[in-house]
Amino acid sequence: MTIDDILAPANVIPGLRVSGKAALLEDLAKRAAQSLDLDAGTILNALIRREGLGSTGVGNGVALPHARLEGVRKPFGLLARLRDPLDFDAVDERPVDLVFLLLLPTGESGEHLNALACVARKLRDPETAAALRGARDAACLYALASARSPSKA
Repeated sequence: MTIDDILAPANVIPGLRVSGKAALLEDLAKRAAQSLDLDAGTILNALIRREGLGSTGVGNGVALPHARLEGVRKPFGLLARLRDPLDFDAVDERPVDLVFLLLLPTGESGEHLNALACVARKLRDPETAAALRGARDAACLYALASARSPSKA
């Protein structure tokens, strides 16, 4: 599984402005709901339940909020680079500025666990994270995340 299997170019958001973790999750849930034709409240509640188990702020300024949901047929992702880093209760207590929302189908599937591992490996790589932070626009963010060569990052 690759990022291309999870993330579409239209689901990359550079310079997202939010006031805090709750507002971020709400914004991402609304965007995902529009793309997947699902209820934003259902998505938000699933994300909040998952965060209740422990923060998905994995460190080094990266968060990977994720949840399994009925109605999701294949792994779905949204990548956001925040305009201003925010407190996300990350494991290293550093603010977060790179966020990859991952929604997965319900049920047990190794393929779906591979989706989370794929995203985590990519965003936790220091060189990739630095490049994503420096990307000039959504097209470059997508190209860097999906391992395609951007024309001018």
